[in-house]
Amino acid sequence: MNDELYVACAKSIHVLTPNGQKLNSGRAVLYILHGLGYWWVQVGSIWPLIYLVEFVYWIVSTNRSFFARFLFTKERESREE
Repeated sequence: MNDELYVACAKSIHVLTPNGQKLNSGRAVLYILHGLGYWWVQVGSIWPLIYLVEFVYWIVSTNRSFFARFLFTKERESREE
């Protein structure tokens, strides 16, 4: 991993597909969810919905600490016990 990739990975999620395609941000999340069996996420890959997916990813990624207060609260509570 070079320095440029290290900085990019700190800002957004990255996926390297088996065929060598590089995906990041919302497209990477859609790829991962599809791989997990959520077939309906393919709808988000359709133009112009991909721009909505990227926008929502940007909002969440730039406000991680805010969303962390509301998401994964059960996980946090179990670690505190």
